[in-house]
Amino acid sequence: MDSVLKKLARRVLLGALLGGLCAGLPAFAQQAVPKALEFGVVPQQSASRLAEDWGPLLAEISKRSGVALVFRTAPNIPGFEERLGKGDYDLAYMNPYHYVVFQKASGYRAFAREQDRKIKGILVVKKDSTYRKPADLAGKTVVFPAPAAFAASILPQAEFGRLKIAIDAKFVASHDSVYRAVASGLQEAGGGIQRTLEAAPAEVRDGLRVLSETPSYTPHAFAAHPRVTPEILARVLAAMASLSADEAGQRLLTPLAFKGIAAAQDKEWNDIRALDINLLERYGRQ
Repeated sequence: MDSVLKKLARRVLLGALLGGLCAGLPAFAQQAVPKALEFGVVPQQSASRLAEDWGPLLAEISKRSGVALVFRTAPNIPGFEERLGKGDYDLAYMNPYHYVVFQKASGYRAFAREQDRKIKGILVVKKDSTYRKPADLAGKTVVFPAPAAFAASILPQAEFGRLKIAIDAKFVASHDSVYRAVASGLQEAGGGIQRTLEAAPAEVRDGLRVLSETPSYTPHAFAAHPRVTPEILARVLAAMASLSADEAGQRLLTPLAFKGIAAAQDKEWNDIRALDINLLERYGRQ
């Protein structure tokens, strides 16, 4: 009987000690570790290239924030749009047109954007091409990443329309597909953006020339689904914003041609809304 009482006393004492230790821990140490968040990235490039560039960056953000981020993308831009429409991603990096659409359709809310950059569309041709102005492409085939790729597809086509230049528009899988097709001479010209052109492989980038540019607008949005709590989002944002402040973070931003990532608010995309572009039929009327 004495041995049973002694064992019971030891258990009570151990429980009290553990309870006291837990009570003395800081509040954040007692909080449950948040579940991993799926971070969707618009497929401007191949999935393997995106994983190579974004994977290490998201791993560092996870380390700095204490919130696990899992890289996700889609086989193509229409597939990415479908997943945004269903709210599949907890966090996502999307073009400004997508943001205006899916902020309304799925409730995504912008919290950050690339630092010190505006976005504009570009038209690229082969470096030794004889084309010197958009009018030279009249009647020619021009390739674009996808119908709803804002800067790389919508803006250049709008400029052709404004200038009353008729072209044969065709769509391929990604920005990289556009650049490779034009650099290899398979296509006459293509639409893209400066950031993805700068990030393209040197052997492709060096074979291209920018023929023209569109006006500038607010760039891609980092946006969160409503299910992500403000506390978790604040931790992720703080980690993202810290990247440009040290060499380790800067090295991870370099493959994306980012100078840094800054906090942002929904109203910053009002310049896109002011364009009054017809939203995607599948999502914009929801």
